[in-house]
Amino acid sequence: MNIEFRAIAKKWLLVSTGVVIAFSLVACAGQKAFQAGKELVEKDQIEDGLSKFREASKLDPQSIEFKTAYYQTRDRAISNFLEQGDRYAAAANQVEAEAQYRRVLNMDAVNDRARDGLRKLDMEMRHSQLMTEAENALDSNNVELAKRKIAIVLTENPNNQAANFLQRTMAEQNARPSAESQLANSFKKAITLEFKDVSIKQVFEVISRSSGLNFVFDKDVKTDQKTSVFLKNSTIESAVFYTLLSNQLDQQVLDGNTILIYPNTVAKQKDYQEMLIRTFFLTNAEAKAVASTLKTILKSRDVVIDEKLNMLIVRDTPDAIKLAEKLVALHDVAEPEVMLEVEILEVKRTRLLELGIKWPDSMSLTPLTTMASGGVTLNDLRNLNSKTIGVSPTPTVTLNARKNDSDANLLANPRIRARNHEKAKILIGDRVPNITTTATATGFVAESINYVDVGLKLDVEPTIYLDNDVAIKVALEVSNIVAEITTKSGGKAFQIGTRTASTVLRLKDGETQVLAGLINDEDRSKASKVPAMGDIPLLGRLFGSTENNNEKTEIVLSITPRLIRNIQRPDASMAQFRGGTETSLRLRPESTARSTVLETKPAVNPSKAASPKVSSQKEVGVVPAPAALPSAKLKDGIETDAATPLAPLPTAVNADEDVKEAPVSAASLSWKGANQSKVGSNFSLQLSMKSEEALSSLPLTIGFDSQIFQVVRVVEGDFMRRFGAPSDFSNQVDPKGEILLTANSLATGTSSNSTSGTVATITFRSLVASDASPLQVLASAPIGSSGRAINVSLPAPQTMRVLP
Repeated sequence: MNIEFRAIAKKWLLVSTGVVIAFSLVACAGQKAFQAGKELVEKDQIEDGLSKFREASKLDPQSIEFKTAYYQTRDRAISNFLEQGDRYAAAANQVEAEAQYRRVLNMDAVNDRARDGLRKLDMEMRHSQLMTEAENALDSNNVELAKRKIAIVLTENPNNQAANFLQRTMAEQNARPSAESQLANSFKKAITLEFKDVSIKQVFEVISRSSGLNFVFDKDVKTDQKTSVFLKNSTIESAVFYTLLSNQLDQQVLDGNTILIYPNTVAKQKDYQEMLIRTFFLTNAEAKAVASTLKTILKSRDVVIDEKLNMLIVRDTPDAIKLAEKLVALHDVAEPEVMLEVEILEVKRTRLLELGIKWPDSMSLTPLTTMASGGVTLNDLRNLNSKTIGVSPTPTVTLNARKNDSDANLLANPRIRARNHEKAKILIGDRVPNITTTATATGFVAESINYVDVGLKLDVEPTIYLDNDVAIKVALEVSNIVAEITTKSGGKAFQIGTRTASTVLRLKDGETQVLAGLINDEDRSKASKVPAMGDIPLLGRLFGSTENNNEKTEIVLSITPRLIRNIQRPDASMAQFRGGTETSLRLRPESTARSTVLETKPAVNPSKAASPKVSSQKEVGVVPAPAALPSAKLKDGIETDAATPLAPLPTAVNADEDVKEAPVSAASLSWKGANQSKVGSNFSLQLSMKSEEALSSLPLTIGFDSQIFQVVRVVEGDFMRRFGAPSDFSNQVDPKGEILLTANSLATGTSSNSTSGTVATITFRSLVASDASPLQVLASAPIGSSGRAINVSLPAPQTMRVLP
């Protein structure tokens, strides 16, 4: 029996030893695979390293370390590969992007981001092919096929930049100009009208013959209504506007050369007046505030506010929309900001002097006893002597000779940025809990904790002015814990000492103001003496000790404002502009003529009506005409219609006389300024002019690339202000890349003296880099003080180079 048991035990021992050895060998192999995997990962061989980690986990499935290393390495690698793939895809490197996404799928076959990335790459390849086909179709003038290809791309990816750009380019190329822009050339033609008591129909017939415009009348317009108009050296636009204005009529532009005339009534305005919808995306201003302005000034009723996008949608007349654009531009400016540099210094000085001998304040004598009870009886007092009386405490005499001098400077130097009229707060300290205990009649006890700010608190509120002054409301509070108080219920409260100061400062930008004088001066004296003996002069120091403690604390505050952005004062053209009348927002036309006279008189007997006269700047005439209004032709081919002869004005000549031309003077324009700039910076160009004759009117058209440059401001020069006389200067910037300038001299009389000077200074902002982009004068039609046109030599384009 024993032999069998020993055999079985020996057998199990051998088996156990084999199992242990096997497990040891497996664990050793797993560890070797794990170390190999770590080395491969460090060499950036991620896939091979992960394979080794998996092998180690298979060899030792119970090892948490191997599994953790595998999953952590795999997750980090997937995140890194996905990031690289997205970066390559954004850079249009599709080969590398696809490789990174494939690496992710090899590690995680169901990774959604990698699959989505491959789908996007495939879609971009198809879109690239479609865009190539669209461009080829556009080159072949197959616009419809190009539109279909672009529509497919934008349906799948509305943010495709190439498709959006090509679609926008096609829309701009095929866009029809507005009716108003087509009328601009006809409206700017010069004309002179002299009508007295003629019908409105006759006036517009003459204007139509001179300008080539068509006029259509509403059925309610009384075309036989009589009117009188006298306009000299005016324009077609002014003639139409003033004629309509004086007869309670209004107009609606139908196309490039047709205008509808209708009565200026509320009902007709609703029928004919066109409405525009304009969207304003605001950057700085709040949509609610801007909407309130538009409703108050323009009386706009259809205004929709989107607070999430900070956007306004306005539906109103074209004239109201133009005024709304100016009002929105005035509102939507960046708010002023200031950086406040604050230095707070707490100076604390302590002087402590303690000198003398401190004697014990009290001493107790206690009879000693050896009784078991430890008590003292009256009988024991009979035997009192120096051996049976105890003294407590042990008498000690202390010699005090101490002097402490300490100086402490606590400095805080915060910098805080604040917007105009916005409060800013600084707290440097602690929030101390103050526990309050509340007990009810039922015996329930509750505790509540209130936090008290202890330390340095500074509240500031800046107000920024146009002259770079900053007014600052300052409230300073410095507090500290003086004592800790324990209540009867065991709660704790704190006694807090505080010093406060508040004021309003007005400082220049960069000016430093120091506020001091928050002084706390404490002087304490304390003495401990032996009665009578301590009062002896000089010797009293041997029988007492004195302590003198002087503490002085002062708070010093210095504050310096640094303007980051001030209020931007608007240009003169934005600070003041016409806003129409009480009943109409329509603006009168800007006249480029020297003088405009309008006269409207009541109708008179038609038999006594006088003839009208129309002329250009070079030809005037008086031509009789019968009631049928036949056409009469002047020598230079200018047609005019008349009703009844009118006595010639001094400036008029008969149709049979020759028109004598005065000699035409000459003038030249030139550019002055830099020829290169940097992206994001401003540069200014001066347009100068030299003329042999003083000018009365100077219209100019300047062209620029709106994709490269942005007009910041246009400032009038001194050219038109001859002899100190005032001038009328206006400018209008077309977003498509044109600046329309009009300068009129208000000087009386004529002058043949040559003049020179600066017409205008134009400031541009560079938007994108460009090797060579021209800024050029496209057209100019100056008029001399004598009323005749001046030949002008246009300058060569100013080529600007914009550096990145």
